[in-house]
Amino acid sequence: MKRVAAVDCGTNSIRLLVADVTLPDGASGELKELDRRMQIVRLGQGVDRTGRLAPEALERTFAACREYAAVIKDLGAEHVRFVATSASRDAENRADFVRGVVDILGVEPEVITGDQEAEFSFTGATKELTGHPHIELPYLVVDIGGGSTEFVLGSAHPSPATALPGDAAHHSSVRAARSVDVGCVRMTERHLLHDGRITDPPTAAQIAAIKADIAAALDRAEETVPLTEAATLVGLAGSVTTVAAIAQGLDHYDSAAIHHSRISRATVREVTERLLTSTHAERAAIPVMHPGRVDVIAAGALVLLSIMDRIDADEVVVSEHDILDGIAWSLA
Repeated sequence: MKRVAAVDCGTNSIRLLVADVTLPDGASGELKELDRRMQIVRLGQGVDRTGRLAPEALERTFAACREYAAVIKDLGAEHVRFVATSASRDAENRADFVRGVVDILGVEPEVITGDQEAEFSFTGATKELTGHPHIELPYLVVDIGGGSTEFVLGSAHPSPATALPGDAAHHSSVRAARSVDVGCVRMTERHLLHDGRITDPPTAAQIAAIKADIAAALDRAEETVPLTEAATLVGLAGSVTTVAAIAQGLDHYDSAAIHHSRISRATVREVTERLLTSTHAERAAIPVMHPGRVDVIAAGALVLLSIMDRIDADEVVVSEHDILDGIAWSLA
């Protein structure tokens, strides 16, 4: 057994998972979660426009890293892996980000490619689904982040005892993967900002512009990933889980109720239309809404709905397990 800590730093949020991972010979292993937490730090604030990480965004991120360092120390994690995704991939001053993380956590953040990000997400999301009697193969795993969305088509994941993300054996289970630059923060900043303020609610023209961007991104994804061959759509990350929580009418965020829930396309459409026509105050009043998602959730929901429409998916299977779990397995 190994006690490991995985950190996923994306465009909108930074998350931590501390877990005990057991890999008995010839078995698929077990991941026992000890601590899982998330903070909205909006590291990608303005990156799409300026190409740089803003000083205030870096400081918010470093403050979260200091909290996570204390948790990792208290729980005695032996191995730490810090993965940075879309925003830090795009930034000219990412060396400042790397230096700050090393100073606080003692590990260098790995600024992974979109394809690597997709494969970690696939491993984390599908391990528990393998062999499920009511879920058909292949899976299309869709991770809707703040700056990018990852698409991975695959049939099953290999035993972590024999293969880790990046290994040839792992690739044998993933047929195709692609990352495209559409995410809830990027779409919001690109299309809903006017004179430094977010249009609230968005206009019909702004919504049409977001839809056009998403459609073009889906065209790019389909150059690599045969999206329509998927039998089961698996949705990951905060935009998807928040839509699922709203769809269920939860009065508080309940991971157990959200994990592996199935949300129909008709319901996703209803939630998306509600979000697109509501004000900031109305969205903030939704019981399950994290304050850091209030401004970007409508764009994130629209990305999910657009994907479901493109592949004609009747429903999405929602997973609370994602890239964090994939990173943790890699440390085993």
